[in-house]
Amino acid sequence: MSRHISFERLHNFRDLGGYPTADGHVVRWGRLFRADSLGKLGGADWDRFLDLGVTTVIDLRYPWEIDAKGRVPEHPGLAYHNLSIEHRPYDQPSLGPDVETGPFLAERFMEVAQDGVKELRQALDVIAAPDGGPVVFHCASGKDRTGQLAALVLALLGVPDDVIIEDFALTELATERLLADWRADHGGRSPQWPGYGRAPAEVMRLFLAAMADRYGSVAAYAAQELGADAELVAALRRNLLGPALAFRRADEADVPLLVGLRDAAARWQIARGIDQWHPGELGEDHFRARLADGEVWIATLGTGGPVAGAWELWWDDPAAWGSTPGAAGYVHRLMTARDTAPPGTGRRLLAEAERRIAEAGLGLCRLDCLADNAFLHTYYRAAGYRVVGEQSVKSGVGQGTYAVTLLEKQLTAG
Repeated sequence: MSRHISFERLHNFRDLGGYPTADGHVVRWGRLFRADSLGKLGGADWDRFLDLGVTTVIDLRYPWEIDAKGRVPEHPGLAYHNLSIEHRPYDQPSLGPDVETGPFLAERFMEVAQDGVKELRQALDVIAAPDGGPVVFHCASGKDRTGQLAALVLALLGVPDDVIIEDFALTELATERLLADWRADHGGRSPQWPGYGRAPAEVMRLFLAAMADRYGSVAAYAAQELGADAELVAALRRNLLGPALAFRRADEADVPLLVGLRDAAARWQIARGIDQWHPGELGEDHFRARLADGEVWIATLGTGGPVAGAWELWWDDPAAWGSTPGAAGYVHRLMTARDTAPPGTGRRLLAEAERRIAEAGLGLCRLDCLADNAFLHTYYRAAGYRVVGEQSVKSGVGQGTYAVTLLEKQLTAG
């Protein structure tokens, strides 16, 4: 699925689907969108918007902004709510160049958290309404007010802070077009403030830290200040979350599926310049052997749902680590189904493998990747793994001998 939805005049229209929650659920695609001003809709953009099936629009701007720039066109079946969450206007483009973007905007967000209690609660009620269709909320640039409401909803759904921060920072991809619009409206001159149109991750990181410092968490803030009780949170989850990942041991009937999954993952890597796997290298005999001497696990979207990914779990790995049975669990062939797996699935599979290893009473999870694969090095280090060595002459299918980097993560044994 594509998170960014392309329009001619809208620059920051995004689907909030696909984000994982801490308890294994995933935000459903096509249910909640965030955007810049829908007052710009018209022509082919309007048709594209209608195709999304949106039934409710939440406009977070001041009434005077709407008077100046327009609102979403009226349409049968489209409910419109103007909920201005900001109560202290300020002129971002005219700020001085010495104003630091991160601290300044984080302070404004904290003001909105205090001033906009009534409107923020109303927005949550609209999003949580039973039998409601897809909802889009927006402000002018789809950055600050929109970003703050997105953070609030995602936090209440249980999406981790690092994912919320990443979502906020995606506005950076729209910055140049937002700036171009501003210049076109102001005779070609540029804003005085360098931070205008920017959405550095620091803004959301500082805001979430301030919320944690004052309230304990965003969810605690919502409960205390907005009255967001368990019933409201449950309604949000019913409307917006899809099934949690389910895990099962693979068996003989899954062998063709595993071959296809591995080949598809190899093609995905090659298309992105990652030279690690190649289609056709591992056939059914490989996976039958792994079923016999180790464990192969499959993840699905809900019990019995579409396959989201798979991995192999070994209890010894002499080719890379030497023969050290009982020392660790070894993860191999971590692969996701790119057409069905939501973002973050790979990390969830890795976490489940780590849980299984700890449950077996072992304190280390180990894995390896090609020594020159910078992409995977970064990925695994971000997941808490540390480099502990290199095996320069590992043997593998179709590649002769090659060098691999050895990584491991300390676990809490179960």
